[in-house]
Amino acid sequence: MEIFLIKAAQLLLCFMLLVLLHEGGHFFFAKVFGIRVKKFCIFFDPSINLGFKKFSGTLKLFTLHGTDYHLGWLPLGGYVNIAGMVDESTTAEQLEEDDTPAEQRFCNKPAWQRLLVMVGGVLMNFITALVIYSAIFFTWGEEYVPARNMLHGYVFNEQAQAMGFRNGDIVISTDKTVFERWNGDVYTELTKANSVNVLRNGKEVTINLPEKLDLVEMVKQTPLFMEPAVPSIVDSVMPKGPADNAGMRKGDRIVAFNGKGVETWNELDVVMGIVSDQIAAADGKVGDNVLNASIVVRHDGSESLDTLKCRLSDERKMGVIKHNVLAEYQTETISYNALSCIPAGIRHGWEQMCNYIYQLKFIFSSEGAKSVGSFGTIGSLFPSAWYWPAFWSLTAFISIILAVMNFLPIPMLDGGYIFLTLIEVITRRKFSERAIERVNTIGFYLVLALMALGIFNDFARMVFHIY
Repeated sequence: MEIFLIKAAQLLLCFMLLVLLHEGGHFFFAKVFGIRVKKFCIFFDPSINLGFKKFSGTLKLFTLHGTDYHLGWLPLGGYVNIAGMVDESTTAEQLEEDDTPAEQRFCNKPAWQRLLVMVGGVLMNFITALVIYSAIFFTWGEEYVPARNMLHGYVFNEQAQAMGFRNGDIVISTDKTVFERWNGDVYTELTKANSVNVLRNGKEVTINLPEKLDLVEMVKQTPLFMEPAVPSIVDSVMPKGPADNAGMRKGDRIVAFNGKGVETWNELDVVMGIVSDQIAAADGKVGDNVLNASIVVRHDGSESLDTLKCRLSDERKMGVIKHNVLAEYQTETISYNALSCIPAGIRHGWEQMCNYIYQLKFIFSSEGAKSVGSFGTIGSLFPSAWYWPAFWSLTAFISIILAVMNFLPIPMLDGGYIFLTLIEVITRRKFSERAIERVNTIGFYLVLALMALGIFNDFARMVFHIY
């Protein structure tokens, strides 16, 4: 429960900050151009009819320079109510009844000013990410494990091994780029390359790649196309858990599970996945033959093998913590001062955005649809303990996601308004407010469907253990 509350608190703080800054971007340009902002609301505030009483859904904080500042109860976003604009809080009919002076109305401003008002949110999200990354580099520096220092190398699935990769290979470069460190960019770069260079037993080997690798196929495979190898060493054992009761100890190396030889946790996860599938297929009602496991270990400091009889938990857990392989690798830290952190933060933010845009096509596949999540998915990404570098890094990345998604030409989102305004600039014909309202209604249901998909996926993962 404590872990859940910590993750939930981080998620709420992250969303509140990003919503405040995103809507602040719209607010800033509206004020610059003399457009009246009636209401600034963090989170949405739909009213609720409780039967005996109607809850307004909002808490008014204060009024300043003609703008009411509110806090809503539904943390799905936020909004600014801009005079003369049809949006999620104002219909075309309400717009006609608005008594705001004509010179302070959004709809009466030149197209370029309206465009900047709508771009303001996206722009602020991107700037926020760059500022956070720069601040992270200035405060903590940039610590990483050089690719060549990952001495255990990587493990590869059957498809990758058919191309010439071998378990233990260390990927160091392609014909187009050099990998200074391990990160998700490796997948993206492999799809662009013709060949890849690896270190194998201390020697550099070149592997020719197929004409085109598909990123979607690579990331949806089980096991993954490639991932860092993690030796099957037990970092710690939970007291009175299944492994502890079986006699497993800290530092033990698991060499076989149910007769299947393993050298890494990567392989063991695949074997354990088979047990999970059996449990899921039986709706959790499985016999002892599924939960009773035979585990062969080599105790720390011993050459002899010991066979342990372990009864897994109903969630097919052994009750151990995996070896932290990164602690073995020699890291390097780049320190930045108040000036050098800025270009470093901009470079890193730009790279993160480009990679996210490149990988967006994954969402539009059948497997990608399964990966869509809501608060459950996003919240699970935060660390289980409050660790500021991780919190700020994830907040910056989510800010980039919000910037990119809001820039897409989806009705009701910022990108939809931007797209309509650009059409107006090109055709010199302005859309009517009622036409914009109809477009927004379509967008509302599209966004609602996407949110419903994300909530369903989260629920399915939590309850039915599918995907």
